[in-house]
Amino acid sequence: MFKLTAATLALSFAFAAPAYAEGRIRIAEQFGVVYLLLNVAQDQQLIEKQGKKLGVDITVERLQLSGGSAVNDALLSGAIDIAGAGVGPLLTIWDRTNGRQNVKGVASLGSFPYYLVSTNPKVKSITDLTEKDRIALPAVTVSVQSRILQYAAAKQWGDKEFARLDKFTQTLPHPDAAAAVIAGGTEINGHFGNPPFQEQELAGNPNAHIVLNSYDVLGGPSSATVLYATEKFRNENPKTYRAFTAALAEAAQYVAKNPEGAADTYLRISKSKVDRELILKIIKNPQVNFSVAPQNTYGLAQFLYRVGAIKKQPASWRDYFFEDPVIVHGS
Repeated sequence: MFKLTAATLALSFAFAAPAYAEGRIRIAEQFGVVYLLLNVAQDQQLIEKQGKKLGVDITVERLQLSGGSAVNDALLSGAIDIAGAGVGPLLTIWDRTNGRQNVKGVASLGSFPYYLVSTNPKVKSITDLTEKDRIALPAVTVSVQSRILQYAAAKQWGDKEFARLDKFTQTLPHPDAAAAVIAGGTEINGHFGNPPFQEQELAGNPNAHIVLNSYDVLGGPSSATVLYATEKFRNENPKTYRAFTAALAEAAQYVAKNPEGAADTYLRISKSKVDRELILKIIKNPQVNFSVAPQNTYGLAQFLYRVGAIKKQPASWRDYFFEDPVIVHGS
């Protein structure tokens, strides 16, 4: 997978080519087990396989970014066709492009509890956070972790105080944040991350503990990381789009039936050095569900509209997801 630095990313945006017609798809993902379905699809060439069923040879290009802001910029510049990021960035770009590029969700990558982890023994809940705390997350005020933290603040202190904790956050890729939390000794003493980084922190630093669980804020299991695209790409590449969603559904079936093989796939494709048993434990966690249908996303959407973070009010989750048979039972 091609990884972009900030400089090369900016250059690629400047010279981004328009999306080709049928047979090419460019996918951006970030870091973590939450992208396992894409790992499985890559390892087993499921997109290419589903494309052949529809009579089209598909070339798949992949790149890795960090943070919803970078992913959204890449999508709007035409550098990618499918964006992988949190529900927060999806809602931001859906609102921003309404009536123009009309970006909407394609599918979920599953439901996972995201933990706010701290190494500060004085911090037992978000009410204990002070200027001495520095929380790393993928993109300040944009990433789903940032939005969930705002949602938690609003529930604690009222909607007018939703941004109360933003000043304690800092943009940092998950791998770097996890390394800082595990090692200690830096200003980063907290991380609102995702699997497997949060589990590595809890296992690697005896002072690391969970301060906040995203499921508690969102009212139960919920899709945190999703895939989305422009209306133009979907309309101009119907077979490629169908092959992609079919591949995701097939990957989800594989993970459910073969967690051992899925763990090996993640380690092989991501080239991660994370302990295999830890990855397997995450995949088998009963709170984790690798479903392509979005789950429990509407509450966060309502909150973002209520506090003015998005201007358009969605009537339901279907407003910000494209219609597709594989996600018909979403929420």
